[in-house]
Amino acid sequence: MKITCVEPLGISLEHFEELKKEFATKGHVFNYYMDRKEDPATLAERMRDADVAVISNIKLPDTVLQQCPKLKYLSVAFTGLDHIDLAYCKEHQITVQNAAGYSTTAVSELAVGLMLDLLRQVTHFDGTIRRGEGRGMYLGRELKGKTVGVVGTGAIGTAVIRLLNAFGSKVLAYNRSEHEEVKALGASYVNLEQLLKESDIVTLHVPLNGETNHLIGAEQLKLMKPTALLINTARGNVCDIDAVAAALKEGTLQGAGFDVYETEPPLASNHPLLNAPNCVCVPHIGYASREAFDIRADIVFDHVRKYLKL
Repeated sequence: MKITCVEPLGISLEHFEELKKEFATKGHVFNYYMDRKEDPATLAERMRDADVAVISNIKLPDTVLQQCPKLKYLSVAFTGLDHIDLAYCKEHQITVQNAAGYSTTAVSELAVGLMLDLLRQVTHFDGTIRRGEGRGMYLGRELKGKTVGVVGTGAIGTAVIRLLNAFGSKVLAYNRSEHEEVKALGASYVNLEQLLKESDIVTLHVPLNGETNHLIGAEQLKLMKPTALLINTARGNVCDIDAVAAALKEGTLQGAGFDVYETEPPLASNHPLLNAPNCVCVPHIGYASREAFDIRADIVFDHVRKYLKL
């Protein structure tokens, strides 16, 4: 079969060459590309003759998939699959498999990092000292003793709870089903309304689907304390971003930390969050650590090996 990795995935040239030799010894052709191209024409050209394709979070619509008649298997180097036309894949019997679990540590650490940044105003004061100014009368806040609401208690949400325990936070949790592991960590499951009302910080760790699209909107934001912080390292559309920006401007939400948006960065200069006060924005870096990418490569190509029964 012909295997095509359409982007570099953070893998070295030497690693790719090793993979190429490995698959060749099993009678398979392995092609790879050391640059990332997201335009549909280039993607279609790279995947056109592939039986197996490897891709990360590049949008893969049916217009591209239609030009790949041989495609039978997609190994996705990403946790979410909402960027792929899964309906088309199902209809045309293309097996799709994600790389679950590779970025659990990376994302959970960033979520807590954003909490700490907002509580101590790290980003703000970096700018202050560069302007030759000092602290003034500012007093920050500590994570210890804060009530943190964790929305979604899958692998990443659970990892966040473990970190919060180390900081001495009280944890409330919301999920469709309760997990004994989470209860054993001391977290209390409550409904979403109670979580929003009682939390000093709300952190989101749910997938994007029909149930979670705009899970946090204007009505939910009204339930939160005006001193509360909102952290989103899940998917951009889990929040109504316009409503979040409005709450920040109106002072009904004290701060927010976002790693994800309606579209992949770069963002337009007039994006609502970029013009909202006390909002720390980073360009979807949660999953992107050296350690996570190494784990991801192992998972992705192990999936290919298993599919090919190697």
